[in-house]
Amino acid sequence: MESGTSINHIAFIMDGNRRWAKKHNLPIAMGHRKGAETLTEIAKVAKNMGVKYMTVYAFSTENWGREEAEVNALMDLLRHYLDTGFKELKENDVRIIFIGEKYMLADDIKQKIAQIEQQTAENKSATLCVALSYGSRQEIIQAVRQVAEEVNSGKLSLNDINVDKFTKYLYTRDIPDPDLVIRTSGEKRISNYLLWQTAYSEFYFSDTLWPDFSKEELKHIIEDYSKRERRYGKS
Repeated sequence: MESGTSINHIAFIMDGNRRWAKKHNLPIAMGHRKGAETLTEIAKVAKNMGVKYMTVYAFSTENWGREEAEVNALMDLLRHYLDTGFKELKENDVRIIFIGEKYMLADDIKQKIAQIEQQTAENKSATLCVALSYGSRQEIIQAVRQVAEEVNSGKLSLNDINVDKFTKYLYTRDIPDPDLVIRTSGEKRISNYLLWQTAYSEFYFSDTLWPDFSKEELKHIIEDYSKRERRYGKS
């Protein structure tokens, strides 16, 4: 175990795989493959630094609108990663969960996801939450629908609805809100990611393309975070 950190939860927007591939004159699929390798390494590093929760933006609902060939390549890479890429994290006592519009995924992918969640359910050292076929607006809408259904059925009173209650209807109900959001590749936007959960998160925007993101940079960002004063709007 490396030196500990006060960060409980880091959320990553892993941006720059396609640009990395173009920069190196490689097929786009190779950029996504290298990005998947980086995810495994960074997840291990963060866990060893004492970070208990990591959430990664792996594939958004908007990504379904990309060219069919790229989407198919991403799904094939996902299949491969589900079979092999998570093995090392499972062996490192990392619990792995998936959030998002899972109904949009192929049946074999949904089965692999369920297997991994079951196989890692008892792991305690850290939790990796993979946002897959995920969109935060969609997540909030489905939560509103559930609340409305329970109000209509009499299971829930309008007077009972507050921030804490509503949070229990989100995909992330079982994990704490992120302390820090890191987005790579130089882009400075949130892209429909954890809109509710990041209301008071700190943000760090790195110019590094995700496949090149390193242990050293993560340590630097955590050091930067440690110097910030989080006030949660109270002062």
